[in-house]
Amino acid sequence: MLTVPLQDDFYSRALRDSRAVLAPMAGYTDAPFRKLALEHGAGWVVSEMVLARGFLAGERRSLELGAPYPGEERLVLQLFGHDPDVLRDAAAKAEAEFAPVALDLNIGCPAPKMAGRGGACLLQTPELAFDLVRAMRQGTSLPVSAKIRLGWDCDRSLEIAQGLEAAGVSLITIHGRTSQQRYAGEADWEAIARVAQAVRVPVIGSGDVTTPEQYFERLKLGVAGVMIGRGAVGNPWIFAQIAGKSPPSESERAQTALRHAQLNVQWYGEHSGIRQMRKVLPRYFPSRPELHSVLKRASTLQELEGILASLCPLTPTCQAPTIL
Repeated sequence: MLTVPLQDDFYSRALRDSRAVLAPMAGYTDAPFRKLALEHGAGWVVSEMVLARGFLAGERRSLELGAPYPGEERLVLQLFGHDPDVLRDAAAKAEAEFAPVALDLNIGCPAPKMAGRGGACLLQTPELAFDLVRAMRQGTSLPVSAKIRLGWDCDRSLEIAQGLEAAGVSLITIHGRTSQQRYAGEADWEAIARVAQAVRVPVIGSGDVTTPEQYFERLKLGVAGVMIGRGAVGNPWIFAQIAGKSPPSESERAQTALRHAQLNVQWYGEHSGIRQMRKVLPRYFPSRPELHSVLKRASTLQELEGILASLCPLTPTCQAPTIL
């Protein structure tokens, strides 16, 4: 049974239009990729996690991670931290400076280097996570959501989700693994479904969805929506296919890969923009392994255009956009 939103905030409105969402992914969901995902039909997009303390201090890296491209719509800014006062002030600053549509609290990052600073370690002290949500709500008028895992080393998702609901979240996203699992094994969607049936706020499920067919199967479990992460990298068309469009041709793949690179160059400059694309470019062409090594060595936009020329004649559809 689909969870019915309690209020008419951004999340409840967005879920009427699209129930497929781009997941936050460190090193991937920057402004250029978020733009592509929205163009292809993502209901909303979530930024890479932004360290709240660094954001408040004006640290360049934290500011860059959360910065929207000009006119970006449907951006949810994800904050990371463990101090309620810092999260409250960071929420206020994010609303004032970046104008996202909502704020999300990271309670799911399992990276060991983040231990003790927030993320999944909050699953061991959920009362603190609830306090962080309350603090963020004090600092902003925007909807506040939270992204969690099932638990630290066992499934406590229902207990934690109920506490987050009581603290005032507008939406909960659950990745169907514990923190200790990292990305091993399979995501437990039955556990996610149990939470979706037990709380009144919308529950978004996350984990191992890489095809439109898997998306529709997960929706049958009663979640309000599905968050797609690794399945969208080099494959922003997954959102369009969910909406009923045909799979991309090889030419369309090449055109979009080139557009992604052009957006990256505009955002970061040519050297950094192309270098960052090297990990993504091969994923645009899963059936062309002979291209992968040369794509990983591309160093300029002109060089990349040359590599892709046989797949994508440089027609106006392949030209660089004038703005992000």
